[in-house]
Amino acid sequence: MAAVRVGIGYDYHRLVPGRKLILGGVEIPFEKGLAGHSDGDVLTHALSDALLGAAGLGDLGQHFPDSDPQWKDIRSLELLARIAGLLREKGLRVAQADTVIVAEQPKLAGYFEKMRATLAGTLGIAPERLNVKAKTTEGQEAIGRGEAMAAHAVVLLESA
Repeated sequence: MAAVRVGIGYDYHRLVPGRKLILGGVEIPFEKGLAGHSDGDVLTHALSDALLGAAGLGDLGQHFPDSDPQWKDIRSLELLARIAGLLREKGLRVAQADTVIVAEQPKLAGYFEKMRATLAGTLGIAPERLNVKAKTTEGQEAIGRGEAMAAHAVVLLESA
């Protein structure tokens, strides 16, 4: 039987004017984008942290600290690709990933398949191994007021 490992990830960023909204590596038309040292992609960050955690490799900030200028404005998909390489080096592959974006606006359902395909392609897995969904906070707190977005991810890794 193959060894399995589970990881969870979470990320949260403020929404600000003057930035593109990138989620799951996909640009989504909206009047605000996510603040961050990189492109602020909360979905890719949560997935990345879940992968690193499952592999016992720490977290995103340890590998790509926001104090290092080389990571300024980097595409989060590039960070995810580097993490996929670390997983391969450890003899691990993604068996399954489930993610949820927490946002009040914009409506995201029309972008889920593209996000799935983009993230799965970056990880080198079939899209059916990765799920993307979204929830609102029904107007509660910063996310409900349209001031921020968050994402959660759970992954299952197996020996390659």
